[in-house]
Amino acid sequence: MRVAVAGAGNVGTFIANALVDNGHEILLIESSPRVADKLPVVAGIDLRVGDACEVSTLKEAGLERCDVVVAATGDDEDNLVVSLLAKQEFAVPRVIARVNHPKNQWMFNETWGVDIAVSTPHLITSLVDEAVSVGRFVRLFQLGGKADLVEVTLADNSAIVGKAIGDLEVPRDATFVAVIRKEHVVMPRGDTVFQAGDEVLALVTPESEDRVRTMLTAS
Repeated sequence: MRVAVAGAGNVGTFIANALVDNGHEILLIESSPRVADKLPVVAGIDLRVGDACEVSTLKEAGLERCDVVVAATGDDEDNLVVSLLAKQEFAVPRVIARVNHPKNQWMFNETWGVDIAVSTPHLITSLVDEAVSVGRFVRLFQLGGKADLVEVTLADNSAIVGKAIGDLEVPRDATFVAVIRKEHVVMPRGDTVFQAGDEVLALVTPESEDRVRTMLTAS
């Protein structure tokens, strides 16, 4: 898979090197010649010096051939521009953007071409909630406003404990992704029966969220 990474700072270079190690072809774009000159030559990484917010730079780099774009600069405005250009001008299938300032999270959505926004403070907060909360509906990950990955640890008195997935009225635009039970991952099927203490992960849309929330948290 060909992946473009905008921004060759600590975050961008780490992502690029990790993806190369996983067998992907990387296009790394950095606007500062000074920063680019300090980077070691790594097989599998095509380093380009230029402004990723400029259409001409992205055309020269062949962004239309990329399967994924990661906007990983330290500037939220730049990441939004890169995301929008990648989606609208080059029709890149998946765009992932780094959110530097938590207050800007609301802008990182499909309107700006972002499929997945990664905000470290929001992610850490969600993981803390997930670790200590039982019976609470926790949003782990936002997928560009189209769907959310949510988690609920089932309380002893949860209404769905003892029930099979096939017996529930699950909305069409929601799905159970995994059930973590005593440190083991259970792949949900129609005959999977929920137990107290199960960590239930589900994908929900804005339309189905309230119904799934009620289903997982009702006592």
